[in-house]
Amino acid sequence: MKIVSVSEDQKIERRIAITPEIAKKYITLGFEVSLPENYGEHLGFRDDEYRELGAKISREEKEIIKSADIIVQLGLLTEDKISLIKENQTLIGVFNAYNNKEKIKNLVKNNINVFSLELLPRITRAQSMDILSSQANLAGYKAVIESFANFEKAIPMMMTAAGTIPAAKVLVVGAGVAGLQAIATAKRMGAIVFATDVRMASKEQVESLGGKFLTVDGTENLETEEGYAKEASEDFKKRQEELLGETLKKIDIVVCTALIPGKKAPVIIKEKMISNMKTGSVIYDLAAAQGGNTAFSEVDKVIYRDGVRIIGETNILNKLPISASSLYAKNVFNFVVNLYNKDDKKININLEDEIIEKTLIK
Repeated sequence: MKIVSVSEDQKIERRIAITPEIAKKYITLGFEVSLPENYGEHLGFRDDEYRELGAKISREEKEIIKSADIIVQLGLLTEDKISLIKENQTLIGVFNAYNNKEKIKNLVKNNINVFSLELLPRITRAQSMDILSSQANLAGYKAVIESFANFEKAIPMMMTAAGTIPAAKVLVVGAGVAGLQAIATAKRMGAIVFATDVRMASKEQVESLGGKFLTVDGTENLETEEGYAKEASEDFKKRQEELLGETLKKIDIVVCTALIPGKKAPVIIKEKMISNMKTGSVIYDLAAAQGGNTAFSEVDKVIYRDGVRIIGETNILNKLPISASSLYAKNVFNFVVNLYNKDDKKININLEDEIIEKTLIK
């Protein structure tokens, strides 16, 4: 059985789906691995490194796609490559199923098995495949590093003969995986950290990392059975706004991570709140690609508003592509292992398996 991956558009996506470490694991499992020339070159993974492990390197990307049983990617392929995928082939990646409905619908119509890994259920057995958690962890860490790099003051408290520099105050909006990692990273670097989330279960996690959880009076628990945040009521939003508005007046850096899967990001930090923030403050919005958590976030732009710098990013993991690729490739490998029948060396689409049933687009 042949498993392949082809090059992504590096202007959009620098991560790869098969690292040398994982290529070896596939080959040990009995797969034939085929990749295009220079597939991992931009990350320092030479073609010879893959060849030495037993992978095949080809100049003909089209032939790689046509001959594949399983194609693993980061995002959805370009139209010219999608057109090469044929009946009974299996496509695995993170395809943003809600936003690419028509393209995916056409693939499914042509009897192509499409698995979109952002749809994985949050169950214990799926943890080793959970691409959202592994990638969000890195995103939360890097967002703090980037926001601190753009903040033109010291982060930890510093006592000198000339006087004391106070510690920077950081607010993390959204205490999911990315938010919790952002809290931990900011705390380790000496900041005073606050956090807010609609899920009350986050309070204990935030406080265990040394952050202060902002609690809205009379808070309801806005958490789905799958563990994601859900839409808040208008009353909750109003009370949250009042609390945030007061808190933001003393905050130096805001890291926004609040997302609802498949929906536009909630606008949490409004125009009036930003106008009341201190001059020189920084907002780093990880939700910019889905509309943003602030009133002014724009993708891949730095917006200056009332002395506040608002930074939006399409794909922050392009700044950590080696670490992100390593974790992503392991997640995908674990998913393929669950899908693969070692005895008859075939894909086994068992819809009684919750992991397979939830991720297969029908």
